[in-house]
Amino acid sequence: MRNFTYEASTKILFGKNRIVEIGNEILPYGNSVLLAYGGGSVKKSGLYDKIVEVLNNSGIRLVELAGIQPNPRVESVREGIRLCREHDVKFILGVGGGSVIDCIKAIAMGVAYEGDVWDFYIRKAKMESVLPIGAVLTLAATGSEMNGGTVISNDATKEKRATGHDSLRPKFSVLDPTITFTVNNWQTAAGVVDVMSHIFEQYFTQDKGTFVQDAMAEGILKTCIHYGPILLKDPENYEARANIMWASSLALNGLTATGKLSGDWATHMIEHEVSAIYDLTHGAGLAILFPVWMDYILDEKTAPKLAQYSRNVWGVKEDDDVEAARQGITKTREFFNAMNMPASLEDVKITNENIEAMAEGACKFGPVGMYKRLGKEDVAAILTKAL
Repeated sequence: MRNFTYEASTKILFGKNRIVEIGNEILPYGNSVLLAYGGGSVKKSGLYDKIVEVLNNSGIRLVELAGIQPNPRVESVREGIRLCREHDVKFILGVGGGSVIDCIKAIAMGVAYEGDVWDFYIRKAKMESVLPIGAVLTLAATGSEMNGGTVISNDATKEKRATGHDSLRPKFSVLDPTITFTVNNWQTAAGVVDVMSHIFEQYFTQDKGTFVQDAMAEGILKTCIHYGPILLKDPENYEARANIMWASSLALNGLTATGKLSGDWATHMIEHEVSAIYDLTHGAGLAILFPVWMDYILDEKTAPKLAQYSRNVWGVKEDDDVEAARQGITKTREFFNAMNMPASLEDVKITNENIEAMAEGACKFGPVGMYKRLGKEDVAAILTKAL
């Protein structure tokens, strides 16, 4: 295990009716807020009215940014920056899933920057100062409510890029499992896959002696495997919603990556290229690609960790590492299929038309992946196998 410094600075307000506390959390930063959210579900559910009432009662002035899309677009970010500047906003509150929270992070770092916010995503700019942000989580998936990462899409360039910094961690996040009762089965399942995928990216590394990190990661994976199917049958099961919600936050708040050199992240970078062009739900894309990636990178060097995953998470009894790994990959694919996630790119009407462009985009800044380095030819081969 390597030396590390770990700090998870986000304050988590977990449980029922914690929304009533957000005014007290925001006021230390100022009394003007950009309230950002996505589509109409926030208003239909009554959540919007509850939040506005709390903020009004706290004497907090509101400016609104509505209509943030899944796979959030840079246009929404630019509009949010304009609103913050125009109204001298002191705090940004995102109400939604990872897309909304990623969007407000981009806004937060763009307000003080004189250039275009997209510069941060193409490595042309570095963060200097950011507005403080908070979140009310409505979908358990990305973990954005407890980390400093942000992913934004640019339709003009057909790119989906990520950046991040610890200063972008929300100051607080409200995690009320009851808010997620109305999330449909597709988004619930895609969220479970997303949580598992974040663990995969940090679990499959060449690091040695990280028993405690791996054990925590395996526990989160087993939590998803246990509670995911329950939610598809019983969407208002509080225990299941609560466990998946907390698993989402723990999966990508840096905890399971401590003491490791780096995560892999190749599959995420490949999926970003797919969803940048086809606007595919992120978790659905990962469900297609991760078993293919596992199979593609399987060799004598990578087999021991894949076999460890198979044995500790899926209970595989096979002694041979390569065969044990293959059985675990099969079980992973079967679980995603049982969650009604697509099994191939063809299932979501994606052909081989843009494979070369997607491979080129994934490797724009060089080979991807740390567990096993992948060049453009490898990425193209994975996408082809995923058809």
